[in-house]
Amino acid sequence: MERIKQGISTLRPSEQKVANYIINNTKAILDMPIAQLAKNTKTSEATIIRMCRSLHIKGFRELKLSISASANQDGITTDRYEDIAADASLSQIIKFISHNNYRSIESTLALIDENCMEKAIGLLDHARKIVVIGVGASAIVAFDFEQKCKRINKWCEALTDSHTQLTSAVHLDDRDVVLAISYSGETIEIIDTVKIAKRNKANIISLTGYSSNKVQSLANVNLYASPLEKSIRSGATASRIAQLNIVDILFTGLASLNFEQSVDFLDKTREVIQNR
Repeated sequence: MERIKQGISTLRPSEQKVANYIINNTKAILDMPIAQLAKNTKTSEATIIRMCRSLHIKGFRELKLSISASANQDGITTDRYEDIAADASLSQIIKFISHNNYRSIESTLALIDENCMEKAIGLLDHARKIVVIGVGASAIVAFDFEQKCKRINKWCEALTDSHTQLTSAVHLDDRDVVLAISYSGETIEIIDTVKIAKRNKANIISLTGYSSNKVQSLANVNLYASPLEKSIRSGATASRIAQLNIVDILFTGLASLNFEQSVDFLDKTREVIQNR
């Protein structure tokens, strides 16, 4: 369901009709043949299959199985993201912020493609240099990944200034990796830097929202984060949590590939900080 909701804007108009019908009639879909769905949406069975594949779902059967598994796990839910409210009590704030963060991570898990994640970790492992780029709230995530990589002695630099991003990209080559973080995937500073890095044969890993965007189109590997935010008032809080969850997975996967060495580096860095 998260893939459908997040990816609906990327679909063709006829496919959007099917997706909207599924969102509004989720329980009914579980027992509905594909021919009946085509009739109800005034589309074709081929359109339904194309919609599934556009959302990285193999077919209608897998779609129904996935919806059923989700329903059995936690119920088909319409929980919405709670935005900032006037005169909210502290108790309410604690509850809806925690709920938002939980839902953001939960929906991001539904978008994870393990093959893409494994490929991304492999690229990071073999990289001479890792350059992480992001602006605004995404810059916080970039610095977090840089700090983690330094703990295991992996060359990584977080760049959040457009001039520094551009000048650094000029010196990259096919031995290097750029992790480009931008929820919209349309941040002009990130796009310009990725274009230069790509021109120099660097590998690009994108971390964006689940929709078609420019950064995604330039990347070798695409990873997705689901924020659920509906208003600019929310200040990219849940999207940041979702992005942090993804970079934590990347870091842990990277450290696990070189487990003994990583543990040794982590112990050394912990010891030197404790001695302060």
